[in-house]
Amino acid sequence: MKSISGFWLRMLALLSVRFVLLSLLFLVCLYLLGHLIYDVFAEGDTGFDTTMFALADRITSPGMTRAMRMVSSLASDDYLAVAPALVTLIFSFWKGLRWHGLQVLVISFTCTLINQLLKHLFARARPTGELQEVSGLSFPSGHAMIGGVFYGLLIYIVWLTVADKKRRWLLCIFLTLLILLIGFSRIYLRVHFATDVVAGYLMGLLWLMLSLYLLGRLEPYYQTWIKPDK
Repeated sequence: MKSISGFWLRMLALLSVRFVLLSLLFLVCLYLLGHLIYDVFAEGDTGFDTTMFALADRITSPGMTRAMRMVSSLASDDYLAVAPALVTLIFSFWKGLRWHGLQVLVISFTCTLINQLLKHLFARARPTGELQEVSGLSFPSGHAMIGGVFYGLLIYIVWLTVADKKRRWLLCIFLTLLILLIGFSRIYLRVHFATDVVAGYLMGLLWLMLSLYLLGRLEPYYQTWIKPDK
């Protein structure tokens, strides 16, 4: 009996530590986002944007431009209109993944709506001299925010469901690098300022954490609802 009580106490402590760490991460992201918004819209500080554009200029070439366009397409509007639904459909064939499939669909869809609302709220024009023709507003980057949430959610699912440690780490590292490359491709193609991309990452991470928490509260009801389908 003592060993059982000790186990649950350790689990409770572990959950508490996890909650505190995630809460701190959420607050840090919120602070950084607020600071970034102030710098861009109140102070007009574009030093970071200028530095990143200069870095992109140093590596510009026809081959690099083609590669960056290809990377950028992996978080385009057309791609992200189909990919979450396709992932949800594939996951539906495995009972253990159906809840994760629902998470992908709901979180990706709501993230797209929030991104569009934020773009119209901040109404920042895109940079000039773009290497790829685009329209619409700039802040925050939809590729960074929505793409970051989609691939970030896949990282979360991989971490929970892939048993093999080596494969789990390889997949998570690959998806993380893809998120970073997508963000850089938008700067390279001059369709977003670097601050748009960072804001997209921060807003995406905030929404991912919040939506996972909210859906986590609903998961027991979902599990109860599907029990008769055993």
